[in-house]
Amino acid sequence: MKKWGILMGSPVTVQKTLNNNVVIADHPSFKEVILIGKGIGFNRKPGDCIEPEIAEKTFLLRDPEQKEQYVNLMSHVNEELIPLMSDILLHVGERMEEPLHEHIHVALTDHLAFVFHRTQNALDFQNPFLSEIETLYPKEYQIALEVVTMIYDRTGVQFPAGEVGFIALHIHSGVTDKSLREINKHNQLITQLIEFIENQLELNINRKSIDYHRLVQHLHRAIHRVHTGETAGSQTNLDKMLKAEYPSCYNIAWKLIKVMQQQLNKTVDEAEAVYLTIHLHRLTQK
Repeated sequence: MKKWGILMGSPVTVQKTLNNNVVIADHPSFKEVILIGKGIGFNRKPGDCIEPEIAEKTFLLRDPEQKEQYVNLMSHVNEELIPLMSDILLHVGERMEEPLHEHIHVALTDHLAFVFHRTQNALDFQNPFLSEIETLYPKEYQIALEVVTMIYDRTGVQFPAGEVGFIALHIHSGVTDKSLREINKHNQLITQLIEFIENQLELNINRKSIDYHRLVQHLHRAIHRVHTGETAGSQTNLDKMLKAEYPSCYNIAWKLIKVMQQQLNKTVDEAEAVYLTIHLHRLTQK
């Protein structure tokens, strides 16, 4: 849980000064709070009292591990970037209109600080899943674009295009509380399935087409259904018809199901073959 904004009420007591702009303090109601503000930590010592109203941003880190990671991170982040980082997190929370899980404070701050370092040293990491990310998480992607614009407007540093996708994943992780590892694993599987389809059908799918977006969204939902145990519904009659009418697409659909089962190590509902066949047939007609 976190709380952005001003914590009104009694003064808080400084527990630890992380740098000139960040302090950890004891609050009578919320216990440990992190206060961010320009110069708020200057000459502050443990035991000093601070009126919480002078902080520009405040938030809570209840998880001890997240707090420890945040404390360690602050010693490696350029102090001038900290107000920008907090503004970015505030913007993300307001735009998503959902509570952000604690770990995004550490994960996104760490990622952005690392990108600043890479960009200033002309090191660019390619993002092979950019098209899939934009399709799967359109709102997060749009907000990530806004974050990159904020960074450029405030610092003059232009992030590589691929970073929009990485930032979008952090935002999605912060809202869903899914780990980046789990999200990336699913995105990699979707990319693998798309490449398999292209090889089997001997075509290149237009990443901007509506058919591509529909296919990616379906694969995403299919993977979600596998994890939740949800079924796609009984489609016996349609299954027989598609098998007879479009045998090649039907065969590829079953190959896709086998790939999913191998990668996810779980059973995939047979009804998925029906919907995959329809998507594949649509692609062959273009």
